[in-house]
Amino acid sequence: MFDEQLGKIMEVYIDDMLIKSLKESEHIGMKLNPVKCTFGVPSGEFLGYIVTQRGIEANPNQIIAFLTMSSLRNFKEVQRLTGRIAALNRFISRSTDKCLRFYQLLKGNKQFTWSDECEEAFKQLKVYLTTPQILSKPNAGESLYLYILVS
Repeated sequence: MFDEQLGKIMEVYIDDMLIKSLKESEHIGMKLNPVKCTFGVPSGEFLGYIVTQRGIEANPNQIIAFLTMSSLRNFKEVQRLTGRIAALNRFISRSTDKCLRFYQLLKGNKQFTWSDECEEAFKQLKVYLTTPQILSKPNAGESLYLYILVS
């Protein structure tokens, strides 16, 4: 039914739908239930992210939850941390490098040790997340550089 619009002006995930366009005339005359919809907004939450005219932004609540975490004391807290990292992963450049220490804590059956290196990586990640990135489409005509790591 919406094959031509998917990926262009429409995004669908299970039962959530987002119609995006610069002009109202591009909405192709859809009939929607106004009780379940929000119309003409410059931004909104979709699938846990904030979608704006500038691009896709991390949900501030997820960032606050991360920033308010204190030093970790056990495996359960590290699992909670890595879950929050997973939710913010697309906004953390080189996330594997920044988060490696946390994932190493979860490997194998070893005793929990929150080292100075873990604490430093944790603090650096908090500083990094105080200015989260915005994901946006590339500008037409500008060079786009892809860095690919293959192992």
